[in-house]
Amino acid sequence: MTTASPDLLIDGPAEAAATLVLAHGAGAPMDSPFMAAMAGGLAQRGWRVVRFEFPYMAQSRLSGQRRAPDRLPRLLESFRAQVAQQAGAAPVVIGGKSLGGRVASLLVDELASAHGVRGCLCLGYPFHPPGKPDQLRTDHLAALATPTLIVQGERDSFGKRGDVEGYRLSAQIQLQWIASGDHSFKPTRSSGLSEADTWAAAVGHGDQFLRAVLQSG
Repeated sequence: MTTASPDLLIDGPAEAAATLVLAHGAGAPMDSPFMAAMAGGLAQRGWRVVRFEFPYMAQSRLSGQRRAPDRLPRLLESFRAQVAQQAGAAPVVIGGKSLGGRVASLLVDELASAHGVRGCLCLGYPFHPPGKPDQLRTDHLAALATPTLIVQGERDSFGKRGDVEGYRLSAQIQLQWIASGDHSFKPTRSSGLSEADTWAAAVGHGDQFLRAVLQSG
C-alpha cells in the first residue's frame, strides 16, 4: 500500500528493517510506472521505500509544464534534506532512477559518514549521454567506498554492457545486468521477455542487495 504526503510517496511497512530513499530520473516524476513498480515491488519484499521529487519536478507538477532538471548543487541539497528527514532508528539506503541514482552515488560516501547510510542502489545509471560515450560520468565511481549496486539494461543507450564492463569502477560497486533491457529495462520483442519480467528481475536484484547490505552491517 502506498501512502502519500504533499511531498512524498511511501510504500512498505513502517517497521521495515531498512528504508530506501529513492529519487526519480530526469524526465519522469516519482509516480511514473517505472518508479511505482520498483517501489511497490521492493515494498512487497518487506522494505520501506520513500519516493520524493527534486524541486524542478515538483514545480513542473504544479505548473503542468515540463522543466529542465535543477543544477547539480540544488539536486544534492534536495537529496541531503530527504535523507536527514528519514535518518533514524532503521538503517537507510539511498538510490534512484538514472539522474536520481547518479545524485545518490555522488552523495553516498558523504551520507554514510553523516547519517550512517548503508549503500546506494542505481537503477539505470547514466554513464554518459546517449551517443556521447566520451563524456563519461564515472570519475567518482572509481573511488566509491560505500556498497553500491548498479542495475543496468544490457542495451542501455546511457551505458551498454560491452562499454561499461571496460570502465574503471570501485570494488564496492556491483553490476547486475537486465537481459535485453534499455534504460528503463524494457526488453526487445525478440527476447521473449516482457517489461513485467525485467522489472521483476530488477526488484529481485535490489532486494538481494538490500539484504546483503544489512547483513554486512
